[in-house]
Amino acid sequence: MPEIFVEGFATTPWWWEGFAPPEDAPAELPKDVDVLIVGGGYAGISCALTLAEAGRAPLVLEAGRLGWGASSRNGGQVTGGVNVGKIPGGGNAVQNAADQRNAMLRDAAGGMRHLLATIERLGIDCGWHATGRLTALWTASHAVGWAKRLPDLNQHAEADARMVSRDEMRAMIGSDFYPGGVMIGRAGHLHPAKLFGGLLDAARRAGARAHGGTAVDAIARAPGGWQVSTSRGTFSANHVVIATNGYTGGLVPKMQRQLIPVTTHMIATEALPPGLAQTLMPGNHAVSETRRVVNHYRLSPDGTRLLFGGRARFFPAAETTTAAILHRLMTQRFPALRGVKVTHSWGGKVAVPFDYLPHIGQQDGLHYALGCNGSGVVMMNWLGHAVARRLLGDAAPAAAFELGQMPTHPLFHGTPWFLPAVGTYYQVRDWMERRPAATTAA
Repeated sequence: MPEIFVEGFATTPWWWEGFAPPEDAPAELPKDVDVLIVGGGYAGISCALTLAEAGRAPLVLEAGRLGWGASSRNGGQVTGGVNVGKIPGGGNAVQNAADQRNAMLRDAAGGMRHLLATIERLGIDCGWHATGRLTALWTASHAVGWAKRLPDLNQHAEADARMVSRDEMRAMIGSDFYPGGVMIGRAGHLHPAKLFGGLLDAARRAGARAHGGTAVDAIARAPGGWQVSTSRGTFSANHVVIATNGYTGGLVPKMQRQLIPVTTHMIATEALPPGLAQTLMPGNHAVSETRRVVNHYRLSPDGTRLLFGGRARFFPAAETTTAAILHRLMTQRFPALRGVKVTHSWGGKVAVPFDYLPHIGQQDGLHYALGCNGSGVVMMNWLGHAVARRLLGDAAPAAAFELGQMPTHPLFHGTPWFLPAVGTYYQVRDWMERRPAATTAA
């Protein structure tokens, strides 16, 4: 084992030390279901929670373990609308439609209010730290675009955002790697797996049924609803919600062709020497960069270790390989961590629509909540709740994300064959922008 790994190095998420996706015993499925929700992550469980609390009887089915995917693998960063429409190559998907963009910002801000209110209402102990998020500028030139965005972010997304100078940035994260940044005051970080565990427990207590280890194999129209075939039997359902996001497979081929699954990776360091974590991250902020191939990081909820993530590879690679890449990137930003070892390395899939926007709606009669675009902690919980509200016939939150049919591309059939080439191109662009001649003080 290379020297950066501790003895007992694990390729499972560090988050699972606090809450591991449950291995539930098989349970008998009902013959008739009111609402079937396919996908047992944030969106599916949030949808089930809202339905069950309103007296409906939802059933959530997940092929693997409930919460096994991105809901217990993500970075746990929480913002309300800052990344809506973010395009990997730079810019924003709705930059030329101010009314639409501002409506999305307002709806995304509502999603953050809903999540924090749900955590408080249900008493979920998920390590929520309302310490803000630093958007670290990859180059000084990125400050121009962000400065232009601040008025809309503050007015419509309630972001409490301001520009940060190079000197202030150095003091806020204990590194001189960045030429400046943006402080998003209305943001923070939490323990994503504990959040999922709390939501799952609340949904079940409210009367929802949720089962892992049950793959949905086929959904077909039937009188009055749907005929559903699973790995454990067949039943009928009045309504079906697709909430599979980055793990959307061939069950609904049209939706599979509308979402690009992108794997992001993370590592957890060993517990840091006394005082080092506070020296590196004195404000305990979440951090995300403005580079195209983004890196993000924050302290663990107990403040003892650094959790560092990003897109380490654009094709399948061993967890030791992606860990070594992330460790190198981490120590570039924090040289003081060069001797610190890695305890855990893992990956998870996010769903990137072709228009880079979250989506809710109906397609061929199936309801769906899909397309986190890398901001799933708030967005997927919000979209799942919004779909449930529509099924209940209530006033519809998140209406700005009801955008009609999701776009696709004629050369895409569900396998992102183009990601290695596109990812390499973005990496080269990032490298070119960071050259000394291209970087000036902010």
